[in-house]
Amino acid sequence: MTTPNNGDTVTIDYAIKRGDGQEVGSTADAGPQQITLGGGQIFPQIEQALTGMEVGDETSVDIPCENAFGPRREELVVEIPRSNLPPEAAPQPGMQLQAQGQDGQPITLFVVEVGDEAIKADGNHPLAGEDVTFDLTLRDIKQAA
Repeated sequence: MTTPNNGDTVTIDYAIKRGDGQEVGSTADAGPQQITLGGGQIFPQIEQALTGMEVGDETSVDIPCENAFGPRREELVVEIPRSNLPPEAAPQPGMQLQAQGQDGQPITLFVVEVGDEAIKADGNHPLAGEDVTFDLTLRDIKQAA
């Protein structure tokens, strides 16, 4: 059988779980995902695992938080005066907001608390500080030309 190499495009199904085993995402709704190996589209540990797999193989890859979404950074939890929000905004906990960082790059913030005068928003990835496990199934390999 054939195993994929750098430059090959693979089709995978995956489920991502927190360290406590709770599933927090998968391809169940969106369908299988295509990844070009060596393209930096996914964690290196997953690419490495995929290069040893054959179509139909399943594996689990554990990734510690420092190699996944990084540690939680409390400085990314900010208070935003409601006067800085668009007047039509009706913020609710869990809502996503787009902001611009000091370096000009876009940042996704998640509303965590809503008050009368201000909201609290978190710029950390929802899985920051979490060890994660990816359960992978290799569905297809398209070898690079």
